[in-house]
Amino acid sequence: MKVLVLGAGIIGTSTAWHLLERGHDVTVVDRQPDAALETSFANAAQISVSYCEPWANRDAPAKLLKWMFRNDAPLLFRPHLDWQQWRWGLQFLSQCNDTAFERNVQQLVALGAYSHAALKDVVSATGISYNRLERGIAHYFTDQKSFDAAADAAQLMQKYGVQRQVVSRDELLRIEPAFQSFAHRIVGGTYTASDESGDARVFTQELARRCAARGVQFLFGHDIERLDKAGGIIAGVAVADRATGARRNLQADAIVVACGSYSAPLLRSVGVNLALYPGKGYSATFKLKRPELAPYVSTIDDEVKCAMSRLGDELRVAGTIELNGFDLSLDTPLARARCRMLAERIETVLPGVCDTRSEAEGGNPRFWTGLRPATPTNIPYIGRTRVRNLWVNAGHGTLGWTHGAGSGKALAELISGQRPDMAFGFCGMDSTRQPALTGSLAAP
Repeated sequence: MKVLVLGAGIIGTSTAWHLLERGHDVTVVDRQPDAALETSFANAAQISVSYCEPWANRDAPAKLLKWMFRNDAPLLFRPHLDWQQWRWGLQFLSQCNDTAFERNVQQLVALGAYSHAALKDVVSATGISYNRLERGIAHYFTDQKSFDAAADAAQLMQKYGVQRQVVSRDELLRIEPAFQSFAHRIVGGTYTASDESGDARVFTQELARRCAARGVQFLFGHDIERLDKAGGIIAGVAVADRATGARRNLQADAIVVACGSYSAPLLRSVGVNLALYPGKGYSATFKLKRPELAPYVSTIDDEVKCAMSRLGDELRVAGTIELNGFDLSLDTPLARARCRMLAERIETVLPGVCDTRSEAEGGNPRFWTGLRPATPTNIPYIGRTRVRNLWVNAGHGTLGWTHGAGSGKALAELISGQRPDMAFGFCGMDSTRQPALTGSLAAP
């Protein structure tokens, strides 16, 4: 079968690899000059099967109201005159209860475990090196109430097979001594030894090179202008070369939309209406001044909801989500405040370990922002749409790196007529997904 994959981030590239493994003829289209140059470029670097809780929970509405006017809020909702934002928000609120939370956790854990196994298989088959650290993921708390609640979250994860353990402050510091200077603020934590970290961009670009070497055609530097629908199928995909302006119309037996947040407007153009909205996430990458004092265990800071991961001689810190449309600017007062928060937090938690100086002070921090394609449940859309030859693999939110390999494998299996071996509701194929979220996707 000839398959056209739109998007070359971790999701699209993984999909291409697994389609190739199943004998399909694959072409990948992306507007950037290489793979993983947008949302997959500089994320938190965590493969976090055990830390996949949905944003929607019973406490979320009150927190969102409290955070609405804080520029450094972990999850910031800035209302616009945008029906899609309000539609997403209303569906998000419908998920803010314990029943929905547990149901969503169950599917996210299933996809995470399946994806982690798929990632290990790809790494074993390809030998890709990407600053991988198999040291687990820790999560520390500076507030006793939050730490007390962590026990319930750990118990829920254990119910679905994830061995997240509650640990004391002393146990946490034995697992990762780098936080010794911050120990007076830590009240306890959790730890999952099976999780890991690594550079999503490096992995994705290396996987794309191996795909290309085995015959996948990559059309980099090409804008996707439109989907041409005729007779209930996508008859062609119009693309334009950014360098020359030359236009082409690509045909395929199956088309996969894996364009992250941009999947939603593209699919709406052919009548497929996803409840998917961009969440603007931030990261900062700092050179290590004192590598011997830097953490090896990837860690989540509960107080400011950021994650930090070591990538060779650098530390990546990422966090905060801003539901504020498709804006990617880093030079607004809001963006500068959020970037500054990341730098200040690292200096507080790991004083003197990283070069957190601004460029004006002689430093060289690399700040970045990307749009996390979020669904109200945080469960991604993977499967077939109502348009017969049109498939979707999008909506992974902050878990694209965690779920990328498995999402690619699962969709390749579905396209090949197979059923992925996990308890997950696939679009257009499984009635267990929430009708309010997927009714417009269901196959006729």
